[in-house]
Amino acid sequence: MTTTSQVVIVGGGPVGVGLALDLALRGVTSTIVERRPELSRIPKGQGLSQRTMEHMQRWGVAEDLRRARLLPPDHAIGQITAYGNLMSDFWHASPSRELLAPYYSQANVRLPQYQTEAVLRRRLEDLPGVQMLLGWQATSVEQDRHGVRVIAERDGVKQELEGAYVVGCDGGHSLVREQSDIARAGTDFDELVALVVFRSRELSQALSRFPDRSTYRVMRPDLEGYWEFFGRVDEDEEFFFHAPVPRGQDPAKVDFAALMHRAAGLDFACEIDHVGFWDLRVQVATEYRAGRAFIAGDAAHTHPPYGGFGLNNGLEDAVNLGWKLAAVLDGWGGEALLDSYSLERQPIFRDVGEDIIGGWIRDDRAFLEQHSPEADLPEFERLFEETTRGFGARLRGFEPHYDGSPVIAGPPGGVTSAHGTHTFVAQAGHHLPPQTLTSGASVIDSLGPGFTLLALDADETEILAFAAAMRRAGVPLTVVRDNVSGGREAYGSPLILVRPDQFVAWTGVQAPTDDLLRRLAGQDATA
Repeated sequence: MTTTSQVVIVGGGPVGVGLALDLALRGVTSTIVERRPELSRIPKGQGLSQRTMEHMQRWGVAEDLRRARLLPPDHAIGQITAYGNLMSDFWHASPSRELLAPYYSQANVRLPQYQTEAVLRRRLEDLPGVQMLLGWQATSVEQDRHGVRVIAERDGVKQELEGAYVVGCDGGHSLVREQSDIARAGTDFDELVALVVFRSRELSQALSRFPDRSTYRVMRPDLEGYWEFFGRVDEDEEFFFHAPVPRGQDPAKVDFAALMHRAAGLDFACEIDHVGFWDLRVQVATEYRAGRAFIAGDAAHTHPPYGGFGLNNGLEDAVNLGWKLAAVLDGWGGEALLDSYSLERQPIFRDVGEDIIGGWIRDDRAFLEQHSPEADLPEFERLFEETTRGFGARLRGFEPHYDGSPVIAGPPGGVTSAHGTHTFVAQAGHHLPPQTLTSGASVIDSLGPGFTLLALDADETEILAFAAAMRRAGVPLTVVRDNVSGGREAYGSPLILVRPDQFVAWTGVQAPTDDLLRRLAGQDATA
């Protein structure tokens, strides 16, 4: 049996389903191959960032996700950091993602990944052109200059899936990555970490000493900068716990209740539902594309679950790739647009893994080696508070941008990076900051499915010239006209060209040349 669609997606987790959603809303057909017949109930990937929720709003599921939360709507999303254990006198509840709220049009949300997946799958059922093969295992991926062929198997039955492209959203042991000969590299911290899912009302009550937060991190010298942390799944009793497995111990013989009691600083009754393990390492693929094969999410990058970067970056991969595949399949995007997917996304996660997460571990290790309350209490208290603010500081500096992209009219010598500064100025290569239009609508919600020209008190002659140039290039364009007031003056430019993924492609006063516009669509990589 042969099934044909435009894109074959191997892996039906949130990244694969998110990609299928994005493609379907752009009129592109896809087939998803997912080996799991049912959703996993392990509560991982819980934090959806403000940027991710902008995608969810566009996909029509933002409010469904908010309704699917297990924590109350008013429960704070943030972190307690304590020294020694959670009953310590030394702790802080420092700000984190709320520091970024003004720069995005949606608030962040916390819920277990299986809830997110359920919402996305229900939305997918409403859209035509998507077929999901649950319980099927992809076993072979081939490509030639005409297309791709994926073999899927279930209970001894084989099915052949054909398409123009294949995308591997199939996790850290990705078949698509392996059969496409895409290499990975990174840092191995040589630590085995346990994940324990458990229930305890006693612990929940003990944590009432803190203001409402969703995660509770413990710093201790013997952890050498690595983390022990608890996370709430619901408000009453369900938690998860991550901790390095003590070196030299057989993981199967570790007393995980004792490990949790030490981190909490008290004994508490608990019912353990699940114990799993993961290796503390950062691995990033050297390329995200090999011909007609692409990888996204954990297939492209894996890292410790610190800071909620994994799922959010995977969904950003899907959004970046989705509109580019659709553009090429629609006939107006060029090959350089597909090449830009790897050039834009790979450096972002390289920075996340090596600089942000790796730097966090190194900085915590240095602090714990050099300072303690016993040696110098005033100095320790001052520096401990500064250290606990590190998550918020790292988030403020996490501003992914595509300054070095060949399909962006970025600054001369620009470099694509996860490091940047949040601002309300519209900058080529950067996410468009939110503002409100005179109509009361959000700028973000007013962007079209293709490129959008935001014209603020712009010369009408230039607007018409711009639209004509886009028509000549065959690139779909929505024009949003407004004036320079009500906060929109912060954008700093009368003409702002926004890509389908809400990143600014170009800013200026006069319409750019046809050559430049073709380059932004990947039609001419040399212009």
